[in-house]
Amino acid sequence: MFMESNATEKIADQELAEATNGKQDLRLRPSMLTRATSLAHGLAGWKMENWKSILPVISSHEQSYKGLSEREIRKQSLALRYRARSGESLARLLPESYALVRVASERVLGMRHYDVQMLGGIALFKGAIAEMETGEGKTLTATLPVYLRALMGYGSHLATVNDYLAARDAEEMAPVYEALGLTIGVIQTDDSRDQRREAYHCDITYGTAKEFGFDFLRDRLLLRRMGRQLSEFLGEGSSQRWEEAGDKPVQRESYYCVVDEADSILIDEARTPLIIGSIGEDAVEQITQTYAWSAHHAPLFEENEDYEYDHEKRKVELTYAGRQRVRALPKPDLVSEMGLVDLYEYTERAAKVFRDFHLDQHYVVVDGEITIVDESTGRLAEGRKWRDGIHQAIEAKENVEITVATGQAARITIQDLFLRYRYLGGMTGTARSATREFRKVYKLHVIPIPTNRPNLRKQWHDTVTGNSDAKWAAVVDEVKRVHEEGRPVLIGTRSIEKSETLSQQLEDAGINHQVLNAHEVEREADIVAQAGQGGKVTVATNMAGRGTDIKLSDGVADIGGLHVICTELHDSARIDRQLIGRCARQGDPGSFRQFMSLDDDVLREAHGREKSERFARQGENRDSVSPQFASQTRKAQAKVEKKHYRDRATMLHHEKERKKMQREIGQDPYLDSAD
Repeated sequence: MFMESNATEKIADQELAEATNGKQDLRLRPSMLTRATSLAHGLAGWKMENWKSILPVISSHEQSYKGLSEREIRKQSLALRYRARSGESLARLLPESYALVRVASERVLGMRHYDVQMLGGIALFKGAIAEMETGEGKTLTATLPVYLRALMGYGSHLATVNDYLAARDAEEMAPVYEALGLTIGVIQTDDSRDQRREAYHCDITYGTAKEFGFDFLRDRLLLRRMGRQLSEFLGEGSSQRWEEAGDKPVQRESYYCVVDEADSILIDEARTPLIIGSIGEDAVEQITQTYAWSAHHAPLFEENEDYEYDHEKRKVELTYAGRQRVRALPKPDLVSEMGLVDLYEYTERAAKVFRDFHLDQHYVVVDGEITIVDESTGRLAEGRKWRDGIHQAIEAKENVEITVATGQAARITIQDLFLRYRYLGGMTGTARSATREFRKVYKLHVIPIPTNRPNLRKQWHDTVTGNSDAKWAAVVDEVKRVHEEGRPVLIGTRSIEKSETLSQQLEDAGINHQVLNAHEVEREADIVAQAGQGGKVTVATNMAGRGTDIKLSDGVADIGGLHVICTELHDSARIDRQLIGRCARQGDPGSFRQFMSLDDDVLREAHGREKSERFARQGENRDSVSPQFASQTRKAQAKVEKKHYRDRATMLHHEKERKKMQREIGQDPYLDSAD
């Protein structure tokens, strides 16, 4: 459909070479050899080879658009919109649309889409996950399919990980969309319903997955409250009652969405459903006092004596001695009226929180409220709460106001939310290891996109120490050496607590540095922007500038570029790859080293307390150990990844069964969820 004659392709190639001073990317020119070798890369290679043949066609249209005025560009965009809505397929309009976006972007932003970004845009339009290395310009790439799908008039969404990135990306790309005659809206957490409705009715809407999901649930609740049942249940309801209502839904239908940082949103966050609570009024004071009582006494309960801990399920269960202790402890009047079975449950929950949930690692206290620190990004997950009373138990532990556990007024999983879209695409730098899950759950194939320039990243040998003290000392020594060379250093840590521990050691060593963690989220862009300056040292949790750019200052590339130090393996190798991807962007030089120790958290999470303590004892009095332990640690990481995958798969299975059952009996699976 997109193939032109050989003569046309040669003319387009020649014109493009002239327009770009002869700098064509020969890797992206299809040939008999590349077609043959593409078969070795399976479906992804075959698709990529087919898509390469579209590039000359796009370039040909680009040359014809270059002389257009701003008014003529908008007129051409209007013509494409008319053709799309008249029934012409978007696939047929792709070359012209992408060429027009490229010309508009170069005109208003001074940024021309590279050919590799065009390939990324094609992958997103075709319903795939475009795996683009960090720094390859995913924000600009997204404008291509978002514009093309928006021509239909149903609305295109772009979902990202937080409000800051949604607002920043929308602001940066708005001139492109406006030059093409489209409107753009942004959804922010504090927006009113009128503001949200206006943003959703724009041609293009940027926002977070969380806000898209909660708006869907709020609209669903509104439809029920107004007596308008969806046609799949009890019919459309009274149109007069609907039209005279003061409030209306904010969203339109779920048509097309590009998911930025797709691995973070579609996989890491998919273990936690989005829930709107219904306020329970019964026995609020009694429940509050019971949380406080159990939190106060939780430190008295000893593992293996008062309770047993299941490391696989991460579950606490009281022993006979533990239940006796619960009965014997003094209790206020309201607590004593609680049933014993309930008291056991509150105590088990409090013991679990005391054991597993730690301040400045899993959560922080902000303005007297518990705010979750997202495990996969290190960012504050505002608006989210742990389920099953865990959040309230943590509030009691930290002695802040206890928000009584809510029931469920509405609920949707991340998987359900995005599978509602008629068309879906995603982009990230770290998708390959999750290829199977993307394909199985979301029916999305992962397509690796070539880098615009050759990758110059160097991997230094792993360093394995016997214990964390020796590891931190080795990290500080390496920072000193690299810092003395004048190179910038970025150090990734697993938690806020560890980032501040390392910060103190760097301060003691007289090394000036910046700390980037969930406490510094408002300054994130400024800190990350300076992380590539010569001699700069930045300590970061694994949020480490995800979605923001680290640019090297003058002269830094000549001495080796940015050096990244990974201080510990995370639960997922994708997060480690994301941190490593901070260096050597867009053809810059860079290097990284992975540090590990025998008391790292990943060993405990993979093997449980007993086996991990054996590892720790082996390294207690040894500063360094054999590098072979690196493979043991990576195997532990793989084990944790598999466990998380099983958790997500189990949740998805139960959700499917629950929805199927509720539909069979005429219930709304999003609103009639059991607590």
